[in-house]
Amino acid sequence: MRKIRVLAAKPGLDGHDRGVKVIAAALRDAGMEVIYTGLRQTAEQIVNAAMQEDADVIAMSILSGAHEYIFPRVMELMREKGLDDVLVIGGGIIPEEDVPALKAAGIAEVFGPGTNTKDIVEYIRNNLKRSLN
Repeated sequence: MRKIRVLAAKPGLDGHDRGVKVIAAALRDAGMEVIYTGLRQTAEQIVNAAMQEDADVIAMSILSGAHEYIFPRVMELMREKGLDDVLVIGGGIIPEEDVPALKAAGIAEVFGPGTNTKDIVEYIRNNLKRSLN
């Protein structure tokens, strides 16, 4: 069985990447293959990278408040490209009242500050949309 491939992305003009790097390290320690896109990624760059890397999961982290635009835009592009079998999760500083709209747009789960990394690993393993065989 192959490793789970996770694309970790920092969309928008956010300049703080400590959180996503902690998550990337935890996912790697859990046996996943992690590709980190770096800072200031557009929705188009994230979806294109997911396609090129054959990612099973896209994990986006955002602090800038642009999640209400960028996360739904990523999901729209994913549908356009036929990437319905990629699990998309989000995290960062996202107000609780914004989470239902993000889930309605197709974001599977949203993890806030202080989430135990083991919970994120477990969520990914239990909710993959693709077979790893």
